[in-house]
Amino acid sequence: MPSQKHRKNSPYVYSTNPDFSFDDEGQEEMPLSPSNLLLKVSLDTKHRKGKTVTLVEGFAGREEERESLGKKLKTACGTGGSVKDGLIIIQGARVEKVKTLLREWGYKVKK
Repeated sequence: MPSQKHRKNSPYVYSTNPDFSFDDEGQEEMPLSPSNLLLKVSLDTKHRKGKTVTLVEGFAGREEERESLGKKLKTACGTGGSVKDGLIIIQGARVEKVKTLLREWGYKVKK
């Protein structure tokens, strides 16, 4: 159980105020609609032994939603990938296909 002075994944680091309480206690995180998100799709080969992957950045939602979107993209592209560090990683150079799919599903994609 996190202490009153510190909580993981909080913008607050530490409070010396004895009356301090976290404002978000008991509140559910509202799911964002796809039209409110601006996603960036790009190619990357860094630290991947020369293999190309397609990255989707900018998804600001719950981890379960990010996992679900990653799974949908991997299935639609017919390839593997993963979701980690806030990124959706799709194996191969599939930028145009991923952009098209995201637009069809109602997401905004950075040009």
